[in-house]
Amino acid sequence: MSNHKGERPLVLVTGSAGQLGSCFRDEQLRFPGLELVFADRIGLDVTLKSQVSSFMESLRPAAVVNCAAYTNVERAEAEEERAYQLNCLAPQYLAEACDEANALLVHFSTDYVFDGSKGSPYLEDDPTSPLNAYGRTKLEGERLVDNACNRYLIIRTSWLYSRHGHNFYRTMARLAREQSELRVVSDQVASPTSGHQLASDMLSWLRQALVETRHTDYGVYHYTQSGEASWSDFARAIVSGLGLDTRVVDVATADYPTKAVRPAYSKLDTHRFFQATGLADIPWQEALRHCQQGERNT
Repeated sequence: MSNHKGERPLVLVTGSAGQLGSCFRDEQLRFPGLELVFADRIGLDVTLKSQVSSFMESLRPAAVVNCAAYTNVERAEAEEERAYQLNCLAPQYLAEACDEANALLVHFSTDYVFDGSKGSPYLEDDPTSPLNAYGRTKLEGERLVDNACNRYLIIRTSWLYSRHGHNFYRTMARLAREQSELRVVSDQVASPTSGHQLASDMLSWLRQALVETRHTDYGVYHYTQSGEASWSDFARAIVSGLGLDTRVVDVATADYPTKAVRPAYSKLDTHRFFQATGLADIPWQEALRHCQQGERNT
């Protein structure tokens, strides 16, 4: 299945049963110039080096989009070893296999590599200092990818949500229908990011790189929608979009203790991504509306 001249570039999407992988599946028909192959944990266990090697050798993709990850921030405090396997070893094995095959690796990371004390949006080269196990494993995964291959795009994002899987958007939508009042943290601020928009924009970039063969600067990029919000701001927008009158009450992080410490202000500066791709940077409220409209249309 190697890519001969005239064939569509083959893109392997790992972790395809998860939230982000499902978003890539949703978007694939809009990108007929790319041939996407999806692998979930049953088809490809990315924590097993031998499986990754043999899978890559037989498929020989032009690019790998790694959507496999351990994303439960709370549980990672007790399961850091499992988080390490998925967030560190898996990307390392994929990066080594990509380096061997001269394939491009797209790997996703998080705003939680920062401690939130900067007070202004984080640039790609700002010092990292994760506060929790999830952030530590994602940062180590970045380092292992950087050590293992040259052709990579590490995409740090924040507050990812979609119509798929377990996420804040789906939880708030469910609770807003069941309860008259929601108590939501108001002193953590970042940018809500639609998985649907992220998948679409990454496929646009892959089309530029692989089909149009545009020059691509490899490295770390920050990606979110524009604007910022607290969790309670985000919850209000979700409730409003549903046309419900559920009340959202602001609470402080201190009143809602969790095992994992989260950064207070982890907004990412996304100028580098949008400058590199020429794609439109849309407000988070608009992306949320698209997500909610998509739900009504399915």
